[in-house]
Amino acid sequence: MSNEILDKLADVVVKGKIKEAKPLAEQALAAGIDPKVIIFDSLSKAMGVVGQKYESKQYFLPQVLLSAQTMYQALDVTLPKLKVDANAIPGKVVIAVVEGDVHDIGKNIVKAMLTGAGLTLFDMGRDVPVKNLVEKAKSEGAQILATSTLMTPTLAGMKEIEKMLTEGGMKGKVKTMIGGGATSADFAKSIGADGWAYDAVEAVAVVQGLLK
Repeated sequence: MSNEILDKLADVVVKGKIKEAKPLAEQALAAGIDPKVIIFDSLSKAMGVVGQKYESKQYFLPQVLLSAQTMYQALDVTLPKLKVDANAIPGKVVIAVVEGDVHDIGKNIVKAMLTGAGLTLFDMGRDVPVKNLVEKAKSEGAQILATSTLMTPTLAGMKEIEKMLTEGGMKGKVKTMIGGGATSADFAKSIGADGWAYDAVEAVAVVQGLLK
């Protein structure tokens, strides 16, 4: 039964049936399905399928955005019910999409996952000037500054973050993590970032590793 609901919810997200997402998420919770399972096994898996469809040109941006909005509807119901993992390592993460890029689907999924892992998130949104991010990390005493981009021209902003942290004497105190379609493990190494994640599930593991 529970698998049926989860499959149905994933299908709704993939197809972007926005009106059906909330009722289904509520139904899943009412059936006693763990919110974490709903997020990882249904919503995030569905967005993975959407991502593949986008890459293989079966889907275009409007469909991706519709699926993302459908996912948010379900997340609105699910996130507040998420029990924070008692064994989680506490930590503060500033997260944003760097200046020049407005694609925030991936960032929002990562944010949901990290919130579920018991971290305190400061979401700065998208198209955020680098200076603001570094200042926010400093003022909040964040251990991690996580940024993403899907576009190659905005990679320079990620490099700039490393430079600003070094110049401000914060490099090492604030760990950096990057992700998004335009990034790679090699690029992360080349700019001196502390971590890189391929997707949201990996992002949780990377963050937990950086906090140890």
